[in-house]
Amino acid sequence: HGIPVLMLTARTEERDVLHGFSSGADDYLTKPFSSPELLARVRALLRRAKTPQASSVRFGEIELDAESRVVTRGGQEVSLTPKEFDLLLALAARSGGVASRDELLKEVWGYASVDVQTRTVDIHVAELRRKLESDPGNPRHILTVRKVGYRLQG
Repeated sequence: HGIPVLMLTARTEERDVLHGFSSGADDYLTKPFSSPELLARVRALLRRAKTPQASSVRFGEIELDAESRVVTRGGQEVSLTPKEFDLLLALAARSGGVASRDELLKEVWGYASVDVQTRTVDIHVAELRRKLESDPGNPRHILTVRKVGYRLQG
């Protein structure tokens, strides 16, 4: 699955909509539409495009199943809060790339802008480490990238 496609058109007939989807569109928006609705649809498409392509992601002895929202460590299920799971999924979606605190606040917590100072991401990362790392004080998988953010390493 590549870049998400949003069709913007004046064609409102059902056959046109069906043709748009069968041609590969991920969403279909007809005129007239508001700017806030367009932005909301673009954000939703981009959010869905960031989820890992595979339903399951593995790093070390930890396995994350995106569809069932289950995380296991050494074959044992680990209980995560919904935000902890979403945070782990956001890190996994980057395939080893770094996620800034601001990106995570926007993506996982839905902040529109991040003008406030908050420790929310750091606290949730600490909890994830406590639940998933064998030595949370010396993590092997959920790594801090100084002055930037966090990265998930296999």
